[in-house]
Amino acid sequence: MNVQFINPFLDAMVNVMSTMARMQPTIGKPTLKEGEVAKGEVTGFMEMSGPEARGSFAITFTKPVITELVKRMLGENVPNQEEMERDMAGEMANMVVGGAKNAFAEKGYKFDMSTPDILYGKDHTIHHKYKGTTILLPCKADAGDFYFEICFEE
Repeated sequence: MNVQFINPFLDAMVNVMSTMARMQPTIGKPTLKEGEVAKGEVTGFMEMSGPEARGSFAITFTKPVITELVKRMLGENVPNQEEMERDMAGEMANMVVGGAKNAFAEKGYKFDMSTPDILYGKDHTIHHKYKGTTILLPCKADAGDFYFEICFEE
């Protein structure tokens, strides 16, 4: 996978987390992901396709992080907390992929985006159907760990 596909997602994620949730995430060392089991409890997943490349993006939150995101973005007492956490994972994926799509457009890449899929539950799986390598980036926020995965083929 071309490393130029990673930074637009990183930049968009940091921007979304800092402006929308007032969190300053730190990014760990990227690794190659093995297997399909998610590292967290709830995932927002999206695909992107264009003439030059296609791929997928997943952002996976541990329970403490997604709970804190909902609290910071929607307020203390949210009815249907679990449902809102799932919706938030999808919305976070949508905002990050949208931001990355804009950055790619500035570099001459055109992409269409899917609507977010939401995956949840302990040990749920994330299936990137493309033949590219899946890069896993561990991240840390005030409330704990979250992860994102990128898989692109050109």
